[in-house]
Order: sequence, then C-alpha cells, then structure tokens
Amino acid sequence: MTAVDEWRAALAEAGELSPDVVDRITTVHGSRGVRAIEAVAEDRVKEYEDFTVVVGHSDEYVIEGEACTCEDAAYNLDPDDPTDLCWHVLAVLIAREIDAVDHHDMYYSEVRDFL
Repeated sequence: MTAVDEWRAALAEAGELSPDVVDRITTVHGSRGVRAIEAVAEDRVKEYEDFTVVVGHSDEYVIEGEACTCEDAAYNLDPDDPTDLCWHVLAVLIAREIDAVDHHDMYYSEVRDFL
C-alpha cells in the first residue's frame, strides 16, 4: 500500500478532511497537498459532462484519471512514483472522496467557448 493509498483510506474512513487526514496528505505531498486542500475548500473542483477541471489562480486544468494538463505534471513529476502527483490531481482525489465536487450539467468545451 502506497502513502497515497493510506491517506485515501483514512479520508474515506473519516468522510471529511479531519486534522489527521490533512496531516497525512501534507506529510506525503507537502505544499502540493496544501494547495489541493485549499482548492477543495474553495470549491474549485468542477466536474462537467466531458472533463473534471480544477480552477487554478491563472488557468483551469483538465484532469483525466491521474493525468493533468498543468506544467508541473508535464515537467516536474516522476511518472514512476505513485505519490508524485500535482496539486490539481490531488484536489480531485480529495474532492471526490468527500463529495465536494461542483457538478455542472454541461460540457466543459461549451464553457471554454464563453471564456
């Protein structure tokens, strides 16, 4: 069991971001974990019919599985390390586990047309 599996199991058991779970996430992921928790708390994880998106401070990032469109994922993360995840992916994992995803009954591609 990886460190990610362990905090995910603890989160599933707690059903919320308890102090113990927050400590586990931040111990494993450091500042990426902190940013992910902030994004969840600020309702910045959005699920559309076609994609899940995390709203960052300067852009929006599409998440598919544990893959992200951000530069951190493209250039800085070790694809062979299951604990090396960008904060956008972490935010999605956390939000889904505690039912904190903001669901939209439309396609993200339609939203992008407005931006």
